Amino acid sequence: MPEYGYFLAAEEHDPAALIEQARMAEQAGFQALWISDHYHPWNDAQGQSAFVWSVIGALSQAVSLPVETAVTCPTVRIHPAVLAQAAATSAVLTGGRFRLGVGTGEALNEHILGDHWPPVRVRLEMLEEAIEVMRRLFTGEEVSHHGKHYTVENARLYTIPDEPVPIDISAFGPKALSLASRAGDGFITMMPDREAVTRFREGGGGTKPVSGGTKVCYGPDRDECVRTVHRLWYNELLPGEMGQVLPSPRHFEQLHELVTEDMVREKVVCGNDADQHVSTLRAFADAGFDRVYVNQIGPDQRGFFDFYRTKVLPRLAG
Repeated sequence: MPEYGYFLAAEEHDPAALIEQARMAEQAGFQALWISDHYHPWNDAQGQSAFVWSVIGALSQAVSLPVETAVTCPTVRIHPAVLAQAAATSAVLTGGRFRLGVGTGEALNEHILGDHWPPVRVRLEMLEEAIEVMRRLFTGEEVSHHGKHYTVENARLYTIPDEPVPIDISAFGPKALSLASRAGDGFITMMPDREAVTRFREGGGGTKPVSGGTKVCYGPDRDECVRTVHRLWYNELLPGEMGQVLPSPRHFEQLHELVTEDMVREKVVCGNDADQHVSTLRAFADAGFDRVYVNQIGPDQRGFFDFYRTKVLPRLAG
């Protein structure tokens, strides 16, 4: 049976709200936390995007739940040697309850310093090299590295956890899945894809954890929930590679009209039908996931946590 966690959306809520949601999640019976790592929100309606490493420090003191980034891009905006230090410190602060989720990222967040945004083949190559650099630094030994994409000279992390930080890899295509299988300590994806889980395990992932996430909008008025999702998170339903290549929130806003309320109604669980919420999360369990994270869209966070504490999580535990 999977563990069920809460997905903190740093694009939609300010740091204080995220800390309060983490407390409510722990009180409601959630077993772990994901937190997004962005420089920008997807659109201005979401309206936030705090520096995740400061928030993780606060989370380490506010709750006892494990924390994972979902996900960090360690390739362009921040050098992997610096991210290794951030991740190691987070692991120390949480008493070893931190995992680093990584992926190839989006232009939305990674091009801000004027760097070229490379094609996916190169991004995967950069990600694999970045993981190599971070793993070496997690040993606490001095590292010098002169690779194709990164240079590190005489770098050593002095504040490190007892065990190296686990690195889980987000993957949606076959090449990324192959990388996750051979180089990851776990696999992250956002769909209950049984075939992907099987390919990960048979490709070298073995019994390493598979984690998935989904977004819902709880509320007593389903139509209002649909409107909330359509206003805040329509980007989740945009097709193709737009999420990886568009450079700013305003470009996503220009595509808002491509997503209709009917599409939201069909694709996103909205409202207070406990059966729908339970069924959505059980789909991940049925596909072989070890951890499932859910995010509540919109302002009714207290209502969501009360609903999941009383109507959803007890059924998933049965």
